[in-house]
Amino acid sequence: MVTPSILLVVGTRPEAIKLAPVAQALLARGLSPGLVLTGQHSMLDPGAFGLGALPAIRLRCQARSDPRLHAEAVAASLAPVLATPGTDMVIVQGDTSSALGGALGAKAAGIAVAHVEAGLRSHDLTLPWPEEPNRIAIDALAQLLFAPTEENAANLVEEGVAGEIHVTGNTAIDALFATLDELPPRVLDSGGLPRLLVTCHRRENWGTSFTPIALALIELARSPWLRVELVLHGNPAMADAARLMLGGHPRIRLLPPMEHRAMVAALRSAHLALSDSGGIQEEAPALGVPLLVLRTVTERPEGIASGNSLLVGNDREAIVDAVRRLLDDGAAYRAMAVPALPFGDGKAAPRIAALIEDWLVRHRRRAPAMIAD
Repeated sequence: MVTPSILLVVGTRPEAIKLAPVAQALLARGLSPGLVLTGQHSMLDPGAFGLGALPAIRLRCQARSDPRLHAEAVAASLAPVLATPGTDMVIVQGDTSSALGGALGAKAAGIAVAHVEAGLRSHDLTLPWPEEPNRIAIDALAQLLFAPTEENAANLVEEGVAGEIHVTGNTAIDALFATLDELPPRVLDSGGLPRLLVTCHRRENWGTSFTPIALALIELARSPWLRVELVLHGNPAMADAARLMLGGHPRIRLLPPMEHRAMVAALRSAHLALSDSGGIQEEAPALGVPLLVLRTVTERPEGIASGNSLLVGNDREAIVDAVRRLLDDGAAYRAMAVPALPFGDGKAAPRIAALIEDWLVRHRRRAPAMIAD
């Protein structure tokens, strides 16, 4: 198989969701990207994300308990692929060990790296780990850095990265808008109870750190005026902990892991959300769903600044107080429920594709006559 000139490295479902709009935008400009599926999330079906038509290379690097070892395995497995002449650029997204491995492999092969979702920073190397050090390392390796927001770009400028910095918006919003177009109109259940939608999977909330979150949900579920629904994560350790502490509770519903479309539909119909997910931090403001973030710091402060999100950490009392305040104080709830777009306008992918093509032309990897109008 001939290796495409542009390779998108995909290891996890969030990467697939956020890179699918980029792939479509590249195709629209006459560029022909291919996929490198690292195997970090096993059985990842590219067709489920609109990527099924792209040529794909499977590395079969399974996730490891030490993410650094996974990154090294991806880089090593990618080496023979990139040794084939013709690859001009490797595109990575976000901050996973697959993304870091893709960037390291490209660097070793002397191939340009483009980083989608560059410049996110919590300014704490341990929160989240290993994502924060992964981001910093990838940004230091990249020739093209696509920052979702001005604040992300400022982080990169302050660090003195060598690559080109471009503010594009976050492709998560592109993917969200595309998904909303496929969903039926939202129907509000005016006769139903307010619904608290919960997700929890970050490493900092594993083990005993999940206990205060679970106790907060049990306390909130005592109210007959609130439905509590927790979406189980695909990570068995998190799912088992949730089942152990919350399974069988008569007022807490445990839902199976959801694909992106179902998750967007569930979030859109929620009264408020409680989550440590980066993707939900991006999507909830656009949907006008108040979000309480189960973290003490966030690399997405734009949602806090817009007034759509609030940090509550994993403190039981803080979680309970924040949820009850939003349920009891209509003005506070309405202030957080105004839809906003702090992470982009849904046109990030076309901007990214245009910038990639411009880079290829300037570096004589693509003839100017081939540029799309």
